Amino acid sequence: MLFFKGQGGGRQKSGRPRGSAGADCFTQGRAPTAAVRPGISNGMRKTETMENNRTIHTDGNGAESRERVIAVGVNAAVRDEALASTDETLDELEALVETAGGEVVLRAIQNRQSPEPATLIGEGKCAEIAEAVKNFDAALVVFDNDLSPVQMKNLEEKLDCPVMDRTGVILDIFASRASTAEGKLQVALAQYRYLLPRLAGQGRNLSRQTSSGGKSPIGTRGPGETKLETDRRHIRARITRLEAELEAVRKVRGEQRRRREKSEIPLVALVGYTNAGKSTLLNALAAPEGGAAVHTADRLFDTLDPTTRSVTLPDRSEILLTDTVGFIRSLPHQLVSAFRATLEELSYADLVLHVIDASNPQREEQIRVTEQLADELCAEGVPRIAVYNKCDLCDADALVAESENTVCISAATGRNLGRLVEMIQAAVSKRRVDFDIKLPYARAGVLEQLYDSARVDSAEYLDDGIAVKGSCDSRLYGQIRKLLGLPE
Repeated sequence: MLFFKGQGGGRQKSGRPRGSAGADCFTQGRAPTAAVRPGISNGMRKTETMENNRTIHTDGNGAESRERVIAVGVNAAVRDEALASTDETLDELEALVETAGGEVVLRAIQNRQSPEPATLIGEGKCAEIAEAVKNFDAALVVFDNDLSPVQMKNLEEKLDCPVMDRTGVILDIFASRASTAEGKLQVALAQYRYLLPRLAGQGRNLSRQTSSGGKSPIGTRGPGETKLETDRRHIRARITRLEAELEAVRKVRGEQRRRREKSEIPLVALVGYTNAGKSTLLNALAAPEGGAAVHTADRLFDTLDPTTRSVTLPDRSEILLTDTVGFIRSLPHQLVSAFRATLEELSYADLVLHVIDASNPQREEQIRVTEQLADELCAEGVPRIAVYNKCDLCDADALVAESENTVCISAATGRNLGRLVEMIQAAVSKRRVDFDIKLPYARAGVLEQLYDSARVDSAEYLDDGIAVKGSCDSRLYGQIRKLLGLPE
């Protein structure tokens, strides 16, 4: 149900807010369903009742469950279309909150000509949300917009409630999902970088560490759970140490990559928006017989640590298929930077499979976000195949026309996987080239590079240079050809 705040201050039921440029709206969280919510154990279903304007959430035994959250979105535009767009982004924020273990009980949207520097929202909206915090017994207010440390501190004082932004929620999810040593290092670095300028305002969050029936409340997991009381110098020292440890990880990955390149096994990377079905596709291609499958679930950021599997193609050639962390709108720069050791693997991929959730109404925006990030992370010229997944859930044929670089599949049912495998085989076969070159002795250092990253079949030392035969990745050959001034 949507409540639109009219000029007279009363609330009117409406299907979509309409009115003047400064109009705001409140709406309850998404309607409850009979299905078991993520994070709620079997037998615990969400019920909702209204009592004195307060939403009560209970499980099957009448006990309250999940942390109550108010979600807030601010739009500087003044059009109804912009308001609708903000409402859609709050859908994603609500899904993030649920993934983190919370329950959005109220959503608030404010249209403003420009954000309020001190609090992002105006004084009147602050007062309304503060009242809603009391009425709904909310434990946390989450903003879809990024908040500066000053804004977060001011909002916590005015709302008398802990405040987080979208970045904080995503970091919290990553902290709860990291399972490998490398993943934990990367998440810890991202969280410390995020927390450093916010240390002064973290007292309220520290007081929440023992709430929620023994469970860690949203925003208090990971390295921030018990170490926020340390001083800035201590935090900076930890950041320096983590950066050094991750640099060591990068070197190890570099050695692994060089060994892989010498083996001539192509690397195929799966990229896509979170929950597009990348892990399901990895299982479908690499473990069709039910072998060493990776965990999958219908939730955001189910896969955090990268997974690589060997896949044998119909021509008996082998590829390495790697699953990467899912992308999302406004992916925190702290995560992109901290996960550099993992994400830079994309720049060495021989082929990128862009997995798209064809059934998602927001797929075009998700495609834009993923392609923008892939352009930043992937090497120029690496071929991509657009893989429209979950086509069993929609009329995919009406949405997209298949081509040399586009295919509609269902990783869950196996539909069209054979066609995708054929496309992968055709693409990777173009990535290797045989070479027969002569290196002048002034460029003898190139031979060492070839030994490191290519297959060298022979190297004959002649009077006028070194005759080298072998095969390598087409990108490496292009670099060497350019260095030696060889014709294309």
